[in-house]
Amino acid sequence: MTAIFSSAAGLFITIPFLFYILLFTIIKQITKNHRLALNSAINATTFVLIISVHLIILTIWDRSFLALIILVMLVLAIMFTFYHWKTKEEIHYRKVFIGFWRFNFLVFSLLYVSLILFGVISRAKEALTV
Repeated sequence: MTAIFSSAAGLFITIPFLFYILLFTIIKQITKNHRLALNSAINATTFVLIISVHLIILTIWDRSFLALIILVMLVLAIMFTFYHWKTKEEIHYRKVFIGFWRFNFLVFSLLYVSLILFGVISRAKEALTV
């Protein structure tokens, strides 16, 4: 049973968009609510994307930039909070966190795709030069 869970976790961390599609489909079938399924799948996939980007960076450069990733996320959270305060003059923490978390989904999705392409191209160059 442990092997099944670790294999599934490995698959979803390697291909987080598969996790998104699977989660979206399951939630949509259970709730029949497209919006709830979309939001829930995005929220859960964001965490998986953060882990995936960290592991891809670790694979490509053999160094951990997890502290930098967390620092950038904290700076983004501060920026979101400041912007919300400036525009609304009152901070609604739930709205700020939702906006921040969804923005992270976008950022880490783009990072994931960019790093995958960079990794494939750099490994291909290595293979051709040897």
